[in-house]
Amino acid sequence: MAETIQGPQRLGPLTWLVGEWEGNVGVDLSYHNNDDETGKTGYFEKAHFHPIPTTQNGKQFLEGLTYQMTAWRHGEEASDPFHDEVGYMLWDKPTGQVMRTVVFGRGIAMIVGGTAKVHDTSFHLRATPGDANYGILQNKYLSERAELRGFESTFTMNKDGTIHYKQDLILKLAALGGKEMHHTDENTLHLVKRYHPSAEA
Repeated sequence: MAETIQGPQRLGPLTWLVGEWEGNVGVDLSYHNNDDETGKTGYFEKAHFHPIPTTQNGKQFLEGLTYQMTAWRHGEEASDPFHDEVGYMLWDKPTGQVMRTVVFGRGIAMIVGGTAKVHDTSFHLRATPGDANYGILQNKYLSERAELRGFESTFTMNKDGTIHYKQDLILKLAALGGKEMHHTDENTLHLVKRYHPSAEA
């Protein structure tokens, strides 16, 4: 078998995300308003990560991907999704900074950041409210009832070629008397389409 020689990987640690993915083992742990309780929800998810042109900010050159992740509760795949997010995954090679700029359909926007080297197959990102660089914004209704106190996420390329991600939103919930809870999501995604000249249209 011929040796596989990697190219320059201008996308660095984001390289292995490129493509279209699906996962059917998602688990969402959150507060369910209608039931007034915390519970788990299983979900199916579709995600795509597509390269964008190099972005220049003065002397900074960012490589990156545009992405979208959409999820349906198990049993509701033929209905509207219960979660949708769009954004960018960016990498600044000289500083090793990895960034996830994301907007959720709930009126939340954030820039989440961390560090990674060019060939890393896992990276961890974090954001906190009020941080001038990696911070969180949310609409007034959520600030009053489900204030976001922090956000963390980790993306990992597994040896079998799947992607696993896990994220944790720390919320101060009015429905729980102002107590904090961890709203977590995780899933394992399988590649369904490569962005490659040999891939089928």
